[in-house]
Amino acid sequence: MSTESESITPTHHQKPGVLHCGVTREGFIAVAGDTADIEDGEEIAFKRGNVTVRRNASEYVFTRNG
Repeated sequence: MSTESESITPTHHQKPGVLHCGVTREGFIAVAGDTADIEDGEEIAFKRGNVTVRRNASEYVFTRNG
């Protein structure tokens, strides 16, 4: 099993693997079409693509397991 991580800042996007992930604005994230609000220090798991997002101030770390 492999793990891929991308650190993304607001108004940017990346593709860890084949999934499109991004930070639309401070506190608002998107993973493969699913969206969520995220608070500083919070971690959110997305079932689609098996991605976990952790926010640390203006840094958002998207981790894809699998």
